[in-house]
Amino acid sequence: MKAADVMVTTVVTVGPECSIENVADTLLENRVGAVPVVSNGGDLVGIVSEGDLIRRSRWLALLIGTQPLAAEFVKSHAGRVADVMTRDVIVATPDTSLRHIAALLEKNGIKRVPIVSNGKLVGIVSRANLVQALASARKQIKAAAATSDLMIREELLSRLRAEPWARTSRLNVIVHDGTVELWGTVRSRAEKQAFRSAAEVTSGVRAVNDNLIVESVIFALQHVIA
Repeated sequence: MKAADVMVTTVVTVGPECSIENVADTLLENRVGAVPVVSNGGDLVGIVSEGDLIRRSRWLALLIGTQPLAAEFVKSHAGRVADVMTRDVIVATPDTSLRHIAALLEKNGIKRVPIVSNGKLVGIVSRANLVQALASARKQIKAAAATSDLMIREELLSRLRAEPWARTSRLNVIVHDGTVELWGTVRSRAEKQAFRSAAEVTSGVRAVNDNLIVESVIFALQHVIA
């Protein structure tokens, strides 16, 4: 999967001339930890995060302090986003693989990567987006496996029904993750082996568990018990 498959395209942004007060409000209102900074032409020029506000100013007091303290801070420390934003932004393109984006996040200790095309911001991929992609991929894999298992079962049963020696009415085939489980009774050991062989040569089969019972063995057991 690529960035284009999971990125958020409606990105909350701010301009470089945006005030510190407004960017803080934007972060809080949208419940995000950072926002890209874009020019009037849509070019990505930086990114500003809670960390930038905390590290480069006394903004931490505003985030955790009382309203009077916040008001006092805003009056005495008015500034622009351009003064506190990170300018060297780590970015990716829509064609960047999610594996590479995950490596970027891990290597640089960041939580999100802006996605750009020709310098223009077109989306953003966060850790949460990667988790969502992983969850979706697992569901797709399970669905694909279930479909594949059904196809294996139908192909095997269809092949057996065409064989004059096979009594499929006494056979049950269960397929899970490519493993075929054979259940039921057969008339001879040769027939038992033939069922197993048919399963083993079916496309997509990874393993075969033969639980078939030869009728002569059942008869002998019943005779002993009687």
